[in-house]
Amino acid sequence: MGISFSNRRRNNHHRRYHHHLPPPPPYYYSDQPQQPPPPQPPHNEYSYTHNHLVSAPQHSLPPPSQPQPQPQPHPPPQINYGSYGYNYNQNQNPQQQQPPYFSGYHPNGWNTMMRPVFYGPAVVVDQQPPQPYVEHQSAKKVRNDVNVHKDTVRLEADDLNPGYHLVSFLFDAVFDGSFTIIFFAKEEENCTMVPQFPEAFKPTQVPFQKGTAQKFVQPSGTGTDLGFFSLDDLSNPLPDEVYPLVISADTVISPSSGSEEPLVHKQITLACLEKTDDGSFKVKVMKQILWIEGARYELRELYGIDNSTARDDDVASGLEDSGDKECVICLTEPKDTAVMPCRHLCLCSDCAKELRFQSNKCPICRQPIDELLMIKVESSNEQH
Repeated sequence: MGISFSNRRRNNHHRRYHHHLPPPPPYYYSDQPQQPPPPQPPHNEYSYTHNHLVSAPQHSLPPPSQPQPQPQPHPPPQINYGSYGYNYNQNQNPQQQQPPYFSGYHPNGWNTMMRPVFYGPAVVVDQQPPQPYVEHQSAKKVRNDVNVHKDTVRLEADDLNPGYHLVSFLFDAVFDGSFTIIFFAKEEENCTMVPQFPEAFKPTQVPFQKGTAQKFVQPSGTGTDLGFFSLDDLSNPLPDEVYPLVISADTVISPSSGSEEPLVHKQITLACLEKTDDGSFKVKVMKQILWIEGARYELRELYGIDNSTARDDDVASGLEDSGDKECVICLTEPKDTAVMPCRHLCLCSDCAKELRFQSNKCPICRQPIDELLMIKVESSNEQH
C-alpha cells in the first residue's frame, strides 16, 4: 500500500498564484489633485492540467512608463487653537488640521511632538515718513520812517463839538512828515488812499515832527460825526476793500543826487470801528501797509520781538519787557528767527537750521511751519 499524492497535487495544480503589489508609500499632504495610479502590467497565469504546465496567452507589454514624480511635501501646518476640524479648499480634498502640539515638521511627512511654534504674520515696523523740508529765508530789512502804534489808536470825544470824534494814537518818527485822516477810503495805485465820500468826510492833514513816543491828537473842529452811518458799515470793511478809518503817515526823503525826485514813504493803517455798551467807539486795526521805494509791504506782528522804543504808558507805570530773549530750544543764543505763519520769534539761527530737518511744528503753538524767517533785531540805542 502506498500513499498517493495525486489528489493533493491535482488540487494544487488548479490553485492560482498572483503577484502582490508593494506596500504603498507613506501618505503625503499635497495641494495638487490626486493622480490615478498607473495601470499595472498584466501578469502571466499558469495552471496545471493533467500533469502538464499550460501557459496562458502572452500579452504584449507596454513600454515602461516614466516614474511618477514624488508629490511636494505639504507646507508646515498652521497652529489653530480655535478648531480641530477640516479645511475645505476649492477643488481639493479635505485636509485635517493638526493639533497645536504637532508643530514640528519634517520633509519625510512625519510630524514629531515638539515645542509649539507660532506661524503668525510678519511684524512690519511702522516707519514715520520723513519730515517735509521747511524753507529757511532771510528777511529783507526795510527801514520804516514813521510807525503808528496800532494798539494805541483811539477815538476821543471833541469837548468843543459834542457828537464829533477825534483820532489819537502814539507814534515814532525818524523824519518830519504829515498824517492824513480819512474816513471811508479805498487803496488805489501806488498805495494812494482815495476817499469814497469826499463831500461828507473831507480828509484832514496834520504835520508832525520827528521824535519817539509822541502822542498825536486830531485838532478840535476837524472831527467826524459818525451818526450818519449804520453800525454794520462802521464795524466791517465795505465792498471793494473800503475801510471806515484810514491813517496815512507820509514822509518825504530827499534823493541822494539832485536829478532824482524826492521819495515818498508811507505807513498806512486800516481800521474798523465798533460801538461799545457805553456809547463810545473802539478802534480795531485790520492791517498796516508800508510803501517804501516803490514797493508795497504788509506788516504783520511778530510775537516775542523786543520793542525798539518804550511807550509812554509803560514808562509811566515802570513796566519793562520781561520776555525771554534766548532761544526756546538751546536757551543760550539770542532768538533771531521767526516761525511762519504763526509769527513766533522763538529760535536762534542754528536751532532753526536743525529744526527744519527734524520737525515741521512750531515749538510754541505746535502749528505747521511754512517757512522760517531770520530777522536781525536792532537794539533801541542803535541809530537808523
